[in-house]
Amino acid sequence: MQQFQPGIFNVLDDKKRELQAQGRKVWNLSVGTPDFHPDQNVLDAAAKAIADPNNFKYSLGNLPELVEAVQSWYRRRYGVELAADEITSVNGSQEGLAHIGWALCDPGDIVLCPNPGYPIFEIGPWLTGAEILYYELLPENDFLPDLNAIPEETAKKAKAIVVSYPANPVAKAAPRSFYEELVAWAKKYNVIVLHDNAYSEIIFDGRKGISFLSVPGAMEVGVEFNSLSKTYCLTGGRISFVMGNRDIIKKFATLRSQIDYGIFLPVQYAAIEALNGPQDGVERRRAMYQQRRDALCGGFRSIGWNVPDSEGSMFVWAPLPEGYTDSVEFCFELLEKSGVLCTPGSAFGSLGADHVRFALTMPPEQIAEAVEAVRNSGMIR
Repeated sequence: MQQFQPGIFNVLDDKKRELQAQGRKVWNLSVGTPDFHPDQNVLDAAAKAIADPNNFKYSLGNLPELVEAVQSWYRRRYGVELAADEITSVNGSQEGLAHIGWALCDPGDIVLCPNPGYPIFEIGPWLTGAEILYYELLPENDFLPDLNAIPEETAKKAKAIVVSYPANPVAKAAPRSFYEELVAWAKKYNVIVLHDNAYSEIIFDGRKGISFLSVPGAMEVGVEFNSLSKTYCLTGGRISFVMGNRDIIKKFATLRSQIDYGIFLPVQYAAIEALNGPQDGVERRRAMYQQRRDALCGGFRSIGWNVPDSEGSMFVWAPLPEGYTDSVEFCFELLEKSGVLCTPGSAFGSLGADHVRFALTMPPEQIAEAVEAVRNSGMIR
């Protein structure tokens, strides 16, 4: 535990509270918690289930109707056929990513993680005693992994590689050709692929979110995480799924059976309704996220801060403005001078030190106010 320090979100939140106590206006664009509500049909399903006292017992697994809903959704959305034993639920992708390494890794195994990348990708395997090595996500490569740049000796020794697109924090989408390359690389070196697909439905400018499992051969080499948190605003419900290679799913489900008694049944009923019910809410929220993206990225460009458009996820990855080199110092100065709160890119790895991340968690009108506050701060030269 000596390796863990207070999270940057906690430190920034303390500073935010300090400013608010002074009567200052704060635009909190740091944490990616959706401000949208679940659709009414999903709320109704949860309310009906929670009124039944029988649903407060241990679930001890997934309802058959839930497994069928996941199968149907993946078939409709991605053209992927899944058997029941190729699916297991987790208490949110964060929990699943934290624990799957326990089912796969021995001390000393090598796990490849992105830099910059979401912290949980490395924390789970690290807790097993695995060695974490990093592959770089660079602007000149459009923030895609250069698999050929991974030393062959490292690739031969690697147990697993963690990949995530649309990507948090770099807000990039990956083309199908990348996944085809990834599957071929994983087969060549016998590496397990762990693909986090939490943002497949929050993707912009006509792009289509891709399932790693839709690529021929993917089921042989890996698994995919997909979450109802962002797509259906069930964030606090903590329900996600891991799908793919049958042997990996079996081992992971066996591990989880020792530490968990299953997803709360009312949450399962809410998930069934979300997956089977009308999907217009998903499309509506995607359009609203894009409006927010346009307000933030276009707004900053209009005041002289060259922030590229996010391609997907509910985040924007912004290079530091001219004259700044340290993302932590910039974030605190920005908060102090403008009241706008974002996350330093260094929280996501050494290669994030010259960027900051914004979360698209406010309506366009409030984002426009935040942009104006940054303009008035005098920090953009």
